[in-house]
Amino acid sequence: MISLTVLGVVFGVVFLAELPDKTALAGLMLGTRYRASYVFAGVAAAFLVHVVLAVAAGSVLTLLPHRLVQGIVGVLFLAGAALLLFKKADEEEGEARKPADQSFWKVAGSGFMLILVAEFGDLTQIMTANLAARYDDPLSVGLGAVLALWAVAGLGIVGGRTLMKYIPLRLITRVAALLMLALAAFSLFEALAP
Repeated sequence: MISLTVLGVVFGVVFLAELPDKTALAGLMLGTRYRASYVFAGVAAAFLVHVVLAVAAGSVLTLLPHRLVQGIVGVLFLAGAALLLFKKADEEEGEARKPADQSFWKVAGSGFMLILVAEFGDLTQIMTANLAARYDDPLSVGLGAVLALWAVAGLGIVGGRTLMKYIPLRLITRVAALLMLALAAFSLFEALAP
């Protein structure tokens, strides 16, 4: 039986914690470049995997070496920033790639891998594990967490599509690359700090 109270509490907590996180940035960037439904499918699948892992593992995820996770995330953000900065402009400004240019599996797979790796050991995953241990209601906690993560991803993807109508893609790409560099620096600092 699903507890609407637990579901609502978990949704609110996870939604607010994830809103300012890197997921919105990743969704925004992917949403400006590729078909939104393809991006959402991959991102949603990755979040589902994360929530299942968090709920199944409970508080065990808090034992993962934080420095290692931050180091991997930092390197991935550096790679993402480099790809954004050095990518050739092979498409027109303001126009997302057509599905013929990018297959569902390629776009969804990219979204899936980006979120799967970047969000591993993230605050909301650990928070979901803790909430699952606290409430002892894995179905309600899992459903609340996955719906919150999907909502944030959807906002980022739709926001990216809307933003592209008013701001040139080149500028969005540069700002996103700078934000990724900042996130990489922060993650690497956390990984290497004494």
